[in-house]
Amino acid sequence: MEDKPDDKPGGEAVGISSGTAGGEPQARPARAADGGPEVPADDEPEAPADEEASPGPRRTERRRVLLASVAACAVLGGLLVLLPLGRGDDGPPEPAPGARAMAAVTSGVPASTTDLQALVEERERHLRRHPRDARAWAVLGTARVEQGRRLADPSAFPRAERALRTSLKVRPERNAEALRGLAALANARRDHPAARRWAEAARRLEPGQWTTYPLLIEAYRGLGDHETVDRLLDRLTRLRKDPAVMAVTAAVYRDRGWREDAAAQLADAAAATVDPAERAAYVERAGQLAWERGDLTEALHHFQEAVRLDPGQRAAQAGQGRVLAAMGRTTEALSAYRVALEKQPRPEYALELGELYTSLGMPQAAGVQYDLLRERVRRAAANGVDENLVLGRFEADHGDPRAAVRRLRAEWERQPSVAVADALGWALHRAGEHEEALGFARRATEGERGGGVRSALYAFHRGMIERELERYGAARRHLREALRINPYFSPLKVREARAALARLGEPPVESGAYVS
Repeated sequence: MEDKPDDKPGGEAVGISSGTAGGEPQARPARAADGGPEVPADDEPEAPADEEASPGPRRTERRRVLLASVAACAVLGGLLVLLPLGRGDDGPPEPAPGARAMAAVTSGVPASTTDLQALVEERERHLRRHPRDARAWAVLGTARVEQGRRLADPSAFPRAERALRTSLKVRPERNAEALRGLAALANARRDHPAARRWAEAARRLEPGQWTTYPLLIEAYRGLGDHETVDRLLDRLTRLRKDPAVMAVTAAVYRDRGWREDAAAQLADAAAATVDPAERAAYVERAGQLAWERGDLTEALHHFQEAVRLDPGQRAAQAGQGRVLAAMGRTTEALSAYRVALEKQPRPEYALELGELYTSLGMPQAAGVQYDLLRERVRRAAANGVDENLVLGRFEADHGDPRAAVRRLRAEWERQPSVAVADALGWALHRAGEHEEALGFARRATEGERGGGVRSALYAFHRGMIERELERYGAARRHLREALRINPYFSPLKVREARAALARLGEPPVESGAYVS
């Protein structure tokens, strides 16, 4: 299979230049000097100092001792295999939290926050004793990336980057694990061009390693390159068939508008895994699909089950807030949002809660959430995270639409996804540029242009733009479509859609036929 070509980091010996995780991998000769990572924090293991080129007598003696120790350990290990495991009457013992997180992190599946913390602490202790263990540095960095994702804590990302760059300093050649970690970090920072570069570099080193492909698919989805996503998914499903791959497949199917197929993939993924945190992640995504099609009862069931399986599933708690608000259970909705924001203060949750307060006639409470959104975006930017999409959406509706246009135009130039097309089109409309806005709205809603996802919000935006342009037939069609896809998609915009349709009225009748 031929995938879309990308900037090559140069041959098999992949090194790294100084800079951020968004930097492009650079080729350099083996054993070239490296500037090294930033100085670790006081509570982190120290990065190894460079050793002299000639080992000398002491290093030779140490090597002999090390080889003898390794041989002894191998013999001991062989003896231990023959000893009883002490399983008891209840089967094998449960894996330790760090071991569970290690298995999850190295295979790219969700892990619980407590298991991730245990793994981070174990790797830190190990690296204080073995600072030249490149794989341990890569695992530590990747675990911190996942911590940052799960906790919506962007301050975890610079520490993750230091660990991953240290791994590449220790082993600059054929270190695909560190490259995958840097790709995961770039995706978490929503820097999809950098994620593509790092993941493509890892794929060139290990073309048959399946864990690289979900990272590539996430990057190319963020770049709006659906043809390459399809080719990568085909390659991934030939390499591996397990719950993690089913979840990736579901995300791609959702983008194509195949919601039933996506839901089936997630149901199979949840049924096939036994780890509570992993299952909860798949159940939460099933809840999102149910919400997107307006099935409140099923969505709430999925979100509640996800929280039962993993109390740290804050996305599911925010989902409960969304659904409960649509059901009119406002007090419960506000409580669910507050719990989600307390432990995972994502700016998009603050935007949703602020709009819920606005819909309830509570502008001061809404303003508190909008201030929180701005603060979280500033903090994210200070740690290299791109939150321009959510900030642009906020500015378009509640701030300065022209500032939103400037921000989102830059985002479109860098990573032209369907979500950015929709947000930019809406910002242009709010800024009075309706003709240009319609072009982007079409990109977000027409399958042949990449906009296959069935989104009530995208259809609403297009309908409102068409109404402003006096394309009344198309406006009626898309506003009705928005309410048909999900009659509860937004506490504010559902009202706007119904009011706009009421003002448009029914289409005129000529010769017994509707004219649209």
